Amino acid sequence: MMRRRFTRPGSTTNAFTDLLFNTLLGFAFMFLIAFILMAEPNKQGNVTVKAEFLITINWPDGHPDDIDVLVEDPSGVVLWFDNKDTGTMHLDRDDRGAVQDQMMINGKMVTNPINQESVSIRAWIPGEYVVNILHYNANYNEPVPVSVKVEKLNPVVTLVYYGVHSLNRAGMEVTATRFVLDNSGAVASTSGLPKALLTQITSGKGP
Repeated sequence: MMRRRFTRPGSTTNAFTDLLFNTLLGFAFMFLIAFILMAEPNKQGNVTVKAEFLITINWPDGHPDDIDVLVEDPSGVVLWFDNKDTGTMHLDRDDRGAVQDQMMINGKMVTNPINQESVSIRAWIPGEYVVNILHYNANYNEPVPVSVKVEKLNPVVTLVYYGVHSLNRAGMEVTATRFVLDNSGAVASTSGLPKALLTQITSGKGP
């Protein structure tokens, strides 16, 4: 006696639908994996730089004089053009006035007129910081106005100090500001009491 197979109505269609769905799901999964692999950046060599304070000095655009910034941290270490990285402080830009301000772009010599130096303090230390400016090289007898700005970057950008100082001869060093950080990194006080840093460096007391 032959038994008649029972076939559920629509079973062939359902099987085809399941196969199609699984195939599409597999393609979607492979596409997702490929997209992740393509979007994954090469992290090798990437450095995340975090700054707590930013010190910026500017003097007139196109001016040929060389102005330098010097910063002393609470431990007595001085950052300057001959010691550009102390571990916690970094001289991000050393601008030498008209020197090395020209570059070749598309076969043409282009001059960068902006005169600016900047220092980032990446990790603060409780105590006093001293910010000085130095007239390293002078080409004229007229005074050069130099603006000095100190900003605290975290948790929001706040202005610690801003002022304009005149430098009128090579070798002239001026204390722009001194600021004290407490144990929480907040600015406890500021002053303009002069302190020579170049003398400390050249006498062998600095780095």
